[in-house]
Amino acid sequence: MNKAVFKTIGLVLAALLVAMLFFLPMLGHYGNDSTLFTVTLLLASVGTAISWNLTGGFTGYVDFGHAVWWGIGAYTTGVLMSNESEWIPQQWPLVPALIVSMFFTALVANLVGRLTMRLSGPYFSIAMLGFFVFFREVVRVVGPLTNRGIGLTIKPVINRPLWYYITLIFVLFLVYLSWWLRRTRFGASLIAIREDEIGAEMRGIDTTRNKVMVFTLSGAITGLLGGMWAYQNTFLDPDIAFVEVRTIDAVMGTMLGGLGTVAGPIIGMVFLFVLRELLWTQESLLQTHLIVQGLLLGAVVLYLPKGLMGLVRGEVAFLDRFRERSSTFDGMESAVLEAQESSISDSENEHPNDPVAMHPTWDGRTS
Repeated sequence: MNKAVFKTIGLVLAALLVAMLFFLPMLGHYGNDSTLFTVTLLLASVGTAISWNLTGGFTGYVDFGHAVWWGIGAYTTGVLMSNESEWIPQQWPLVPALIVSMFFTALVANLVGRLTMRLSGPYFSIAMLGFFVFFREVVRVVGPLTNRGIGLTIKPVINRPLWYYITLIFVLFLVYLSWWLRRTRFGASLIAIREDEIGAEMRGIDTTRNKVMVFTLSGAITGLLGGMWAYQNTFLDPDIAFVEVRTIDAVMGTMLGGLGTVAGPIIGMVFLFVLRELLWTQESLLQTHLIVQGLLLGAVVLYLPKGLMGLVRGEVAFLDRFRERSSTFDGMESAVLEAQESSISDSENEHPNDPVAMHPTWDGRTS
């Protein structure tokens, strides 16, 4: 398919999807509070995948502790807005609490990034997993501030349509940010780091600084999403604020859609969310949905390394392997035919009157 046609179709479908999402609260029964809350959680998951893609997709640094920023943002909002923290006796308003949560998460992400972004490969991934466990236990230990890990309760003003629109607009902003970032010199430097970090350094790119900057941005986005979730969820404790599944979902959704692409995290997370909902509705598959997700992740790594975006573009590892094997077999067949023709030609030159020599496959007998 022509690239321009493909791009036009994608933009039209995206516009229709956005229009449908904007009109969802106005659809009566289909726009009830339960549906809006579910879609809001989906949008927050999409936003988390987009923020993870800034680090994992653009720079190639796979972060296995990304959910720590969600937990820090959620707990910062909870501490500021709850009356159960002994160190914060006065409850903060929502907007200042969210702003402080975002900047505090960005500060922590910057400090952690300065330590971990000098690592690479599995060392970085394991280090981030360690920081995830570390901060979750810190929340349990710092008793007077976090209510001893028992939990914090927030008294919000529940307005599902309002929070649905806020989350939708924020996610649309993140999509634009991701699209814009890829087209900037800074975004190009991140892609250069992913492709060849040593080569990027030789070209004068300050790789450590750029990695820490995008890592900080990714943490700030996720922290703000975590704070928004905490306010809507009304209750949080370490076991629901710091959950490994959020990182797994972000990684799987981004890989499924396409690493380093703008639309990949969106497509992958929506596909994963719908698949999980379908599995949960089947009682026989309720206990095996994680097995299905694991098999799906393995299949994506083996056969769709470029995700569903690569599948749409025809960049599929399985098809590439099939084409390679087909071309190999064709080459072998051509080589055999050329060898046979060369052998027959040599026999004709050496034995011009011998029919058996002229035709090695003929034994000279007549029917």
